[in-house]
Amino acid sequence: MCGRYIITSAPEALRQLFGYGEQPNFPPRHNVAPTQPVPVVILESGIRRFKLMRWGFLPSWVKDPRKFALVINARSETVLEKPSFRNAIRRRRCLLPADGYYEWQASPLRKRPFCIRRRDGQPIAFAGVAETWTGPNGEEVDTVAIVTTAAAPEMALLHDRVPVAIELRDFDLWLDGDAVSAELAMGMMVAPPPGTFVWHEVSTAVNRVANDSPDLILPFSAEEADAEAMLGKKARAESRTAAKPAPRSTPLPAKPDDGQGSLF
Repeated sequence: MCGRYIITSAPEALRQLFGYGEQPNFPPRHNVAPTQPVPVVILESGIRRFKLMRWGFLPSWVKDPRKFALVINARSETVLEKPSFRNAIRRRRCLLPADGYYEWQASPLRKRPFCIRRRDGQPIAFAGVAETWTGPNGEEVDTVAIVTTAAAPEMALLHDRVPVAIELRDFDLWLDGDAVSAELAMGMMVAPPPGTFVWHEVSTAVNRVANDSPDLILPFSAEEADAEAMLGKKARAESRTAAKPAPRSTPLPAKPDDGQGSLF
């Protein structure tokens, strides 16, 4: 899956790569999280456009978003069948610019976060599907989900799912739902070739959505990770101890029995 990602390239560099005419100015983001507005590239009347969308897909038929589960990923294997996505994959395919993403590897003691980036250092174009949700009062919210697929053996060591990355040569094919059918687009929903991505372990500081700084993507050694985990366990233990009421040094005197009885 893809639950957090990174956008660090300069806005102008992304504009040149993705070929949209708008000139948005946005700061680097080292911990993009679901429900936040994210940059998205779409095709409108044959022209690539930049838009901000909510990362968290809402099908048009949803009545109350508060009662609909947060959907941040769309599985490539079922995207043509699911009622939530089958219209979006045909007509509203999009790209999400990124420079990397995070994945958490299960281990006996804890989940270990890793930062994953292209080996050549170039930005990534995540495959996405978009939908505009219209509320009962006419309000509109543009929403998006990232398409994922089964990981190849090389990356399955981290997680069994990976985001689909569209190559530069295929941008137009992916974006043009009028000219390219969803069935043909399925051929692009594959895991990256071996060697495309590299990764390294990072601090568990990335677990907190509020944290967003360049330090999050710095390599973290196994020794540092274990030390960090031990400090976290110690802090939690001390917090639990501090929360316990101190024992009374002397017992309270017994109340005289007035014959009325009491629950206290």
